[in-house]
Amino acid sequence: MKGDVTLFQVERLELGFKQKPWSFADERRADIGRYFAALQREKPVWNGRVLLLHRQAISGGVFYGDYLETDYASFAAWRQWGSPPAGVHDCFGAAAVQTADGAFLLGVMGSHTLNAGNIYFFCGTPDPDDIVGSKVDLASSVRRELKEETGIDMEQLDVEPRWTTVVDGPLIVQVRLLRAADSAEAVRKRILEFLARERQPELSDIRIVRSARDFDPAMPRFVTAFLAQQFA
Repeated sequence: MKGDVTLFQVERLELGFKQKPWSFADERRADIGRYFAALQREKPVWNGRVLLLHRQAISGGVFYGDYLETDYASFAAWRQWGSPPAGVHDCFGAAAVQTADGAFLLGVMGSHTLNAGNIYFFCGTPDPDDIVGSKVDLASSVRRELKEETGIDMEQLDVEPRWTTVVDGPLIVQVRLLRAADSAEAVRKRILEFLARERQPELSDIRIVRSARDFDPAMPRFVTAFLAQQFA
């Protein structure tokens, strides 16, 4: 049985890149290779590079942590196999876009993606492009994912300076609240127009969530836990 989801606010993130071996990826390389080859026969997934958190601590309202780099195949296999204890957390930034009428907008993942049908905040796994010097910049990751998935520049939104950290077992999501000046319907229409121009958009639809009555089983627990706190 899954444990409870924990939420708390932090003033800032202090995240670094400190490479170290990931024993899970090394010890299960053959199994990972077979899994990913089968996956690639079903979906157009690319074995790029991603970052996973291998150390974390909280002190004085600051979330500290360090990331390692690994291949996407190992990360995808670890998640598919239930995220067994492996010395890492899947820690990424997410954009919670709230519109002027108090609703939130979520993206429905396209059928060609690994998480097809799931309904998320706008987000993505950090990768080496988010490394600046020795630091990992999740704010930059959120800005990039929001732009790529919706066409919206973060500069067009009012950005909450603090982060809400949502912990659900091996998952740690750093949620940044972003407020839009227009209504939910207007922003949704703008995003759908952007998606219609894309050759292969990552999202297939945009959901408007106005209350807990709009929750869907396809929404992960970190999404509904955050939204429930906001609506409360």
